[in-house]
Amino acid sequence: MSDPAPAGVERRSADVVVIGGGVAGMVAALECAKIGLAVTIVERRDELGGCVGRIVLDGLTLDSGAESFATRGDGVAGLLASLGLADDVVDPNRAGAWLVWGGGSGLDAAPLPKTGVLGIPANPLGDDVRRIIGWSGATRAYLDRLKPILRIGRAHSLGELVRSRMGRAVLDRLVAPISSGVYSADPELLDLDLVAPGLNEAMTRTGSLSGGVGQLVEQRKAGGAVRGLRGGMHTLVDALARELERFGVTVLTGVEATGLERDGDGWLVRAAAHGEEGLETRPPSSGAPRPTEVELSAPDLVLAAAAHTSLGLLEAAVEGWESTADWPHGASIELVTLVLDAPALDAAPRGTGVLVAADTPGVAAKALTHSTAKWSWLAEAAGGRHVVRLSYGRAGQPNPLDGRSDEEVTALALADAGTLLGVPLETGMLRAAGRTVWRDAVSHAALGQHERVRSLEETIAAEPGIEVTGSWVSGTGLASVVPHAKGAAAHVRHRRVAPDGTA
Repeated sequence: MSDPAPAGVERRSADVVVIGGGVAGMVAALECAKIGLAVTIVERRDELGGCVGRIVLDGLTLDSGAESFATRGDGVAGLLASLGLADDVVDPNRAGAWLVWGGGSGLDAAPLPKTGVLGIPANPLGDDVRRIIGWSGATRAYLDRLKPILRIGRAHSLGELVRSRMGRAVLDRLVAPISSGVYSADPELLDLDLVAPGLNEAMTRTGSLSGGVGQLVEQRKAGGAVRGLRGGMHTLVDALARELERFGVTVLTGVEATGLERDGDGWLVRAAAHGEEGLETRPPSSGAPRPTEVELSAPDLVLAAAAHTSLGLLEAAVEGWESTADWPHGASIELVTLVLDAPALDAAPRGTGVLVAADTPGVAAKALTHSTAKWSWLAEAAGGRHVVRLSYGRAGQPNPLDGRSDEEVTALALADAGTLLGVPLETGMLRAAGRTVWRDAVSHAALGQHERVRSLEETIAAEPGIEVTGSWVSGTGLASVVPHAKGAAAHVRHRRVAPDGTA
């Protein structure tokens, strides 16, 4: 008989423990539970969903994280269909976004060129490109057509490729704002094969960077690159949570995994509850105080937490593995959402949003989404109000919102929004504001990350009963996260299913 648990510690067992209750963890847990495995999710936040979250402002329930999903592959579409959400999939406004940059006499703005990949133009001399980088920048970019492509061989860094083939103007004005907005990273640090799959091969076939971009543009599937959900992407989390409950998954929120170690042939997870309320128990104990710590033992473990949480647990649990220091620190990203009474925004003066060049004076935000211009369902729900969302924080730089009070952040965001949208916005127009902070955004697309992930996967493969998933290993966005999480769960299911098909 095992020793009794120390005071305040509850011992539990499961077939599978999932650390991290973001979409990756929820999907992996659900896939395991569907075959009858007993699954427990441990999530340090008070709500599930991770980067797919919600915020309620002025009576509107809005996305506080991801607001769309990439349409590549069928992983997300298949998940949504299985959850009964297929009829709620919607397309964004095709008006597109604008770019704002510092001009000779202040700020300048123009629509982003539509025929490009990550801002790299297929036609460097096009009117929409010249409007942003001028004749000199466009002429320099056109030299790409005259340079032998074999001089550079296979390109690795997105920034280095663009700079050498098309020049600084394209890199700084067109590519950097998009890489910062999408990946929160300098294009010099992004792996070309991860952010633009197939571009290396297309360049070789066509003999130039712009030709390769043009070929990729032609190969794009009909329809948009992203779609969303009526009601917001956070409704995906609600649907997943309902399925987790239906299949009997135990969910511990507000509980942080503090330790991980081998337990015979399985794993022992130590976790502690935040605050004084302690762990929720099922069934609730009759009047007894709730324990504040739990020890969970399970034959199988899925690590689906943020990068450095997962890496810290692995370093302590996997003998001989000490590669945490080799991984980059995550970017500090903060989103500020504003609900406004501003009739001047009815005309969507800057399309569906704005990307900001890094050297733009007087603007701290790196991007703005005019959410009610982008999503018609939200415009209907808002009833004449406008929702805009600003993003702050670039990799390798201090976040400009650090240390500021909510009032100071709101004032800055309101000023930035007015500047970026080209419409004066006064304090009296503000109905509500909210801020969401992400502190561990590690880009899967950074140079060297592919090798780090491969080394991690080789280490994990030698450790029976453990899987790792999440955007930091799978890639950015739900189109990468969902299939990877299902793959991790498939490995668990394969280990746990008997020859007769029972779990």
